[in-house]
Amino acid sequence: MSRSTSLLQQMTIFMTVVTGGGCAMMYYLMQKNFAKAEYYRLALEQLKNNSTAMASLGAPPLKIHNIHLTDRHNRIDHSSAQLKIPVTGSKTGGYLYTASTRDALLNRWDLQQVFLTLREGETIKIFSKTEYEE
Repeated sequence: MSRSTSLLQQMTIFMTVVTGGGCAMMYYLMQKNFAKAEYYRLALEQLKNNSTAMASLGAPPLKIHNIHLTDRHNRIDHSSAQLKIPVTGSKTGGYLYTASTRDALLNRWDLQQVFLTLREGETIKIFSKTEYEE
């Protein structure tokens, strides 16, 4: 009887490790897909080109953290994308908020708005598409 219990315990431990590893791999791959996405890269380029925002963060070095997948600010569908990207520099950190829309004809993403909110509460406007730029 103890042999079957021992085998059951081993199977339980094995399945727990396999399931945990699978979840970790899926989380890693989802974060990697975000980092490759055009709407994500465009927003980070805007941040890196904004000297005021970079100086406020104390960057370089700029550290970009994983997106919180359960955050309600992170919404992506076929025609629009909204992200809240955690970033830090040597002075402080904050969140980079971005909104993009997809141009169906050209099959590319267009930034609509990018702004940085620092931990201290300051908000820095980085990019905003206006009506006459279209």
